[in-house]
Amino acid sequence: MGLSSLITQAIECLYLPAIRQRVDIKLFRYGACGAINMALDALWYFVIYNFIVAKQFVDLGFVVISPHILSLVIVFPITFFTGFWLNRYVAFRTTHISGWVQCTKYLLSVACSIVLNYVLMKLLVETVALWPTPSKVVTTVITALYSYLIGRYWVFRD
Repeated sequence: MGLSSLITQAIECLYLPAIRQRVDIKLFRYGACGAINMALDALWYFVIYNFIVAKQFVDLGFVVISPHILSLVIVFPITFFTGFWLNRYVAFRTTHISGWVQCTKYLLSVACSIVLNYVLMKLLVETVALWPTPSKVVTTVITALYSYLIGRYWVFRD
């Protein structure tokens, strides 16, 4: 039994009848995969920030990179690929489309999510004058909905 099967079975053990009545299995698996990837992101960030970058500024000669930004840059490709793998093999389990095609589409969807986050935060905080924390919550909900829909109907389409 492969890792993706083990993760899928573990997630589906939590797919209780009360949840089954309200939430589609793909949406449930997508949410669980997102939570797993978010936890991995935090863990990797902690390890990289504290032990690899070691809280040190890095001078590249033409720019000095702060430790928290360098850690973010290092962690991003790791969680990008774990997010892609979890979505491809656990959340949506689509394998009839080329992995390279899906990965390219996934990269585009992630780039659009980053832009959407930026635009919504600028709009809500600076134009609508909503406080930053509620703005972040609204932005996260909209971006998660966008990510699910684009993942299900474009990137990992059945």
